[in-house]
Amino acid sequence: MPEFFAIPKPFAQALRLLPNPPLSLMLTQLTRGILRRHPGIVSRLGDQAGKSFALAPTDLPLVLVLSLPGGVAKVKVQRDGKGADCMISGKLSALLGLVHGAVDGDALFFSRDLVIEGDTEAALALRNAVDDAELDLAEEITRLAPPLAPMLKRLVAAAERRTGVALHRAGGVL
Repeated sequence: MPEFFAIPKPFAQALRLLPNPPLSLMLTQLTRGILRRHPGIVSRLGDQAGKSFALAPTDLPLVLVLSLPGGVAKVKVQRDGKGADCMISGKLSALLGLVHGAVDGDALFFSRDLVIEGDTEAALALRNAVDDAELDLAEEITRLAPPLAPMLKRLVAAAERRTGVALHRAGGVL
């Protein structure tokens, strides 16, 4: 099992200074773009698509709550996972490794690098849907604003270097 990097404390503390609404809006737009390019995620969720999913990076002072009312993604940045049907917690690097297919979710769970609370069926449905989509978050980030793609690629690379957290799928374009 790989060792997962914790986000450096100064970076994590700086996130406390950011207002939640703009961060929520940006992450909502990113998620909606991902779902447009990977519509199978919502269909793969099946009955669980009506649930809300809290993603809690334990090394960051925030929780991302994803919901899909009417099949339209909404991400709300909160300080806790209140109101979510399930919560998936772990270091950001472990959560991203799961998204990128770099690590096995079952191994993360049994090694306690990943904790699932609440509706485990919903959490597993989300994991399977994301895994099937073979996402590359760095690629998705650069698609947010195509004219800014070169600058965004540099920012993603700098963030990877400074945090030790991979933002792209192994063998990805960046």
